[in-house]
Amino acid sequence: MPTGMIRARGLVRTFHRRKEVIEAVKGIDVDVAEGELVAFLGPNGAGKSTTLRMLTSLLAPSSGSAEVAGYDVVAHPEQVRARIGFIGQGNGGGFSYKVRDELHNQGRFYGLAPQVYKERAATLVEALELGGLEKRSVQSLSGGQRRRLDVALGLMNHPPLLFLDEPTTGLDPHSRANLWEHIAAMRERYGMTIVLTTHYLDEADSMAERVVVIDHGEIVADAPPDLLKHEHADDVLTLGVASTDEDAVVAALRPDVVGGGEVAVSRRDGELRVVVRTAHGAERLPGVMEALRAAGLTVTSASGKQASLDDVFLNLTGRSLREEAAA
Repeated sequence: MPTGMIRARGLVRTFHRRKEVIEAVKGIDVDVAEGELVAFLGPNGAGKSTTLRMLTSLLAPSSGSAEVAGYDVVAHPEQVRARIGFIGQGNGGGFSYKVRDELHNQGRFYGLAPQVYKERAATLVEALELGGLEKRSVQSLSGGQRRRLDVALGLMNHPPLLFLDEPTTGLDPHSRANLWEHIAAMRERYGMTIVLTTHYLDEADSMAERVVVIDHGEIVADAPPDLLKHEHADDVLTLGVASTDEDAVVAALRPDVVGGGEVAVSRRDGELRVVVRTAHGAERLPGVMEALRAAGLTVTSASGKQASLDDVFLNLTGRSLREEAAA
């Protein structure tokens, strides 16, 4: 088994506002193994960023404990910070400074020798396609270029653990895909562990080996994306049937045919609209169509929608992450 990169137990953070006590994080237990890419998913105010700030030693826990890269975040914050990279929601580079100077200064902050930080800066500039921008000021860069610079700044110390707090927020789809391509390449090159927070469900679904769902400061689910979708959401099959005999449709779609799923039948445009909610919908669809045909019913249309992480979050919390992201 891989060694642990993060181990948190009973992590709590409260804030005081006048006479009110706000529990931002309410006793989180989480482990992240070396080499994993884990996504923290949740709505605004769920406690994701507060948890990351505690794990990066930027915010002291009110109670509980956390070890990151082998060091306690409270007792040894300097050791933790020396072994992690952190890319926050804002841009890390100073707007009036040049790209190369920002990278070199980051190397100096980590106590690297001039030859080392110059070599690392040159390597990262090439790897993240920042070549030709070294003498330009940060404020002159595009949004995608700034985020790639942020990644470079976060990697100057070759951290074994990288924290990404909503790294692609505000970027267009092309820039998002481009940035993730670079992050994936950096992960493969340096063998990093990555902890990610995001509102983009496709990022969590396609990039993360595990998704940790946080709501109201607590972990409500923790599993690989496919397992979460299987356990907490259903695929949806929608079929058109050239009939008005609802009873015949229901009789044909027995529980064994639909895998114990739910069947809803309604009339639309002179035919029946059949909606089946079930696990493994793509595998069930041929059997569903055959059962209807065997009952003498003609299927005029059929489509399927796979369960998504947004479906998972909606079923777990009653809220949609897509609506949260849009807000």
